[in-house]
Amino acid sequence: MRSLDRVFRIIFSRENLYALLICLILIAILILTADQSPQWIYQGF
Repeated sequence: MRSLDRVFRIIFSRENLYALLICLILIAILILTADQSPQWIYQGF
């Protein structure tokens, strides 16, 4: 049981939780903006 606790502490360290949170935010932004056409591409035409 002691080694399992240490594994959880390594996996869910503060840096890994921050990286996971940033990744989830980026995925959410990508999903929410995927249906909108990129207007900046067509500005030059």
